[in-house]
Amino acid sequence: MPFVKVNIHFVWSTKNREPYLNTPELRKRVWDHIKDNANSKEIFVDFVNGYSDHCHCLVSLGINQSIQKIVQLLKGESSFWINKNKLTKLKFEWQDEYLALSVSESMLDKVREYIKNQEEHHKKKTFDVEYSEFLKKNNFQKYLK
Repeated sequence: MPFVKVNIHFVWSTKNREPYLNTPELRKRVWDHIKDNANSKEIFVDFVNGYSDHCHCLVSLGINQSIQKIVQLLKGESSFWINKNKLTKLKFEWQDEYLALSVSESMLDKVREYIKNQEEHHKKKTFDVEYSEFLKKNNFQKYLK
């Protein structure tokens, strides 16, 4: 049996960065659903959290899982579930774009803490600023606008 441990920090935003997830209660419902849905599909979500216009998700990939498939399953199903349950006034959509970064074992606690503190973090910094910093810090220079 192969042993694989690949940790990925995913970040994706709502369509046009609309603040659809505008209350802590709604966000908690969505994050809990993402984790439960992932579990039912044998996707190990270590930690999930975010803010009104985006989601951070720390995932440990399984042997037969790809980044593209994980993102498709998590974003697509959660969007469908949000709309089916009429959790937002307008039709809910996630942006097509996403960020996926590998996370070493030694950095897992730091990334978990960062994801956990999204509410506090975004009182000081917008998602647009955060996203630009992520791109720059991780040398995605050619993708910066």
